[in-house]
This record gives sequence, structure tokens and C-alpha cells, in this order.
Amino acid sequence: MPRVMRIINRLNLGGPTYNAGYLTRHLAPEFETMLVSGMKDETEESSEFIIHDLGIEPVYIPEMHRSINPLRDYSAYRRIKKLMQEFKPDIVHTHASKSGTLGRLAAIAHRVPVIIHTFHGHVFHSYFNPIKTRIFIHIERYLAQHSDAIIAISDIQKHELGTVHGICEPEKITVIPLGFDLDRFTLHTAELRKEFRHLYNIPENIVAVGILGRLVPVKNHKLFLTAFADAQAHADTPVVAVIIGDGESREETRMMAEELGFKWNDTYEQGQTKQVVFTSWMKRAELAIAGLDVIALSSLNEGTPVSLIEAQAGGKPVVSTRVGGIGNVVIEGVSGFLSAVDDSAGMANNILQLVNNPELREQMGIAGHTHVANRYHFTRLVTETANLYNTLLARKAFR
Repeated sequence: MPRVMRIINRLNLGGPTYNAGYLTRHLAPEFETMLVSGMKDETEESSEFIIHDLGIEPVYIPEMHRSINPLRDYSAYRRIKKLMQEFKPDIVHTHASKSGTLGRLAAIAHRVPVIIHTFHGHVFHSYFNPIKTRIFIHIERYLAQHSDAIIAISDIQKHELGTVHGICEPEKITVIPLGFDLDRFTLHTAELRKEFRHLYNIPENIVAVGILGRLVPVKNHKLFLTAFADAQAHADTPVVAVIIGDGESREETRMMAEELGFKWNDTYEQGQTKQVVFTSWMKRAELAIAGLDVIALSSLNEGTPVSLIEAQAGGKPVVSTRVGGIGNVVIEGVSGFLSAVDDSAGMANNILQLVNNPELREQMGIAGHTHVANRYHFTRLVTETANLYNTLLARKAFR
């Protein structure tokens, strides 16, 4: 039985944790997997419950954190290398940037037969200054040369990695979209909607437009709030914005809301027309999706946004910026509306169309569910990954 060491940056809420968890759990018994994880930031919500619910006990690397620290990173590298000496993996598969760097360097030094890296997003724009960005690009090019395969999670991401940024030749990149258990977004939706609305005191006649994700600069919540304010001013029906998540930009985001004339609170206030509800983190995404009417995303950069997949799985239309792999996730004009990152008026108009038209919301919701139901189910993810593993192992055997 081939042994796989799967290394992930950290167990924070998002696509990488689900991806690593489902692969670790469901590639057995064909593959034996050790899941190795770094430590999440204090500003992030833990996703350990996802891993534990799957019956997985990860091995933690206390020294591996998101931020760069040469001494700590070197210590993490040595610890990973020691794990490889003990586990003797046939495949090392890394997920996201920090683990991709340390894990692949250790795998190269240990001469692991097959080395694979999945880009769940990239930091090649909207994160760092141009000098630091160029450094990261050069590092990724070097690591890609020593990887047997690079996995992109969308066709658009493959184009960015292979053609736009030249990380490696496009032929080395395999597209394997993320996979999730989407069935939970179709079960007991009426009860979940009622629970959500009761929890946040939102009457059923109020159209709720929500945005789910970390409160960090790259998520660009200012665009969402500005567009929502414009849309609300022209709406034919009462509407409220719901911000689900937390992070380093929490206070800044609340100040933005106040500057736009919003009153913010943790529940909806009757009689207060211009308000934003901040819920903080929610572990039960299906509860949020059921309770909302429109799901928004305003990011400057994205890989494959989980919230938009989950929104469509739950039959909800989406409004988003047109960045990263979003064009592969959303069928523009069919399951949602997209606009440029600098087009506040365009996003406002897109929100307004859905707020004012319940029939359009239902139509787009049905189309979205049909689009993602099979394409982003974890069984497809597991099958395609196993096929790639077997192909690469067979290729090594013939050398």
C-alpha cells in the first residue's frame, strides 16, 4: 500500500481543510495517509472539528505558522524531514504556500519518489509589494521544477500559474477542483432557515444579503459595503447585510460600515433600516446558507471560494467580483452575477437585481445547484486524485 504524507499549512476554516480531510479519509484503503498540519492564527476560526468528524488525528508541527520566521521555519522543516524519515512516504502532497515550501524542500532532501503540490490560491497579486511578490514567484518556480505534478483547482488558476506567472509549463499542471459533502446544503433547509432567522432576529420578509469569509484586506469588504449601501437605497423591499466571519480587519470593517451610515450589531433591530449584522464565525455553513437569500463575495484575489460553491449547493444566487477561479465556479448570468473589483456600481446593480426579483433568485439558485452538485462533490475529488497518484507512481516504476 503506497504511503502518502499530506501536509497542510493550518487547520482554519476553508477549502484546504476540507480537501485534505476528504482525501485523507477516503483514499484509504488504497493509500495510507499521514496528515501533517501547521498551526492556525489566533484571528482564525479552527477547522479541527472537520478533521475530527472524519475520524482523523493529524500530526501537528508547532513551529509551522502562516507568517514568515526563518528560525521557526527552519525548525519546522527539520521536524517535517524527521517525520519523513520515520514514515517513509512514497508520495508527499502539500497544500498551500507555507507547507508547500517547507514540505517540498524536505521531500526533495529526503528523495521522496513522488512530490505533488496543490495551489489553493496564490499570493502573486493583492497580498504583498512587487519585490516580495517576485521573490515568492521565483521560489515557486524552483519548487515546481522539483515537483512531479502541480495541481490547480480551476482552469483559470492553471492559466494564471502556467501562462501568466510562468510557475511551470502548463503540461505539468493538472486541474482537480475542490470537493465537498454538498448534501448537507439540501437537507432540512426550511428548519435551518427558521433557526438562522430566529438566531439573528431577521424577519422572513427581510431579504438578507450575506458575505462569508475572513475579515482581512484581500476580501475587500469595503467594496461589498459600498455596493450594498447603493443597492439598499434603491431597493423595493427591506434588505439587510449580514457579515459572517472574523479576522484582523474586524474593527476596520465595522468602522467602514459606520462611515457609510450603517448601524451594526450582532442581531437585526426592528425599525432600523440601514444596518449590518455581524455574526462572527459560524461552523455550520449550511445554517447560514439556508438563512440568507443572496451570497456575495468582494475579494481582490481568490482560488476557488468555498462560500460560493456552498451557496450554489444550497440553491442561492451569488454576486461576486470576477477574480481568480470564480469564473469556473459561477456561471455568469446563470447562477450569479460577476463584476470587476473596481466596479462598485456594477456590484450594486447586481445585488439590486436579485433583491428586487425573487423569481430571479429562485431561477439562479436552481441553476447553481445543478452546476455544482456533481462537479464539486468529494467523491470526484478522491477519484481524480487517486488516478493522478497511480499515474505518477507507475511512471516512477518504469524509470
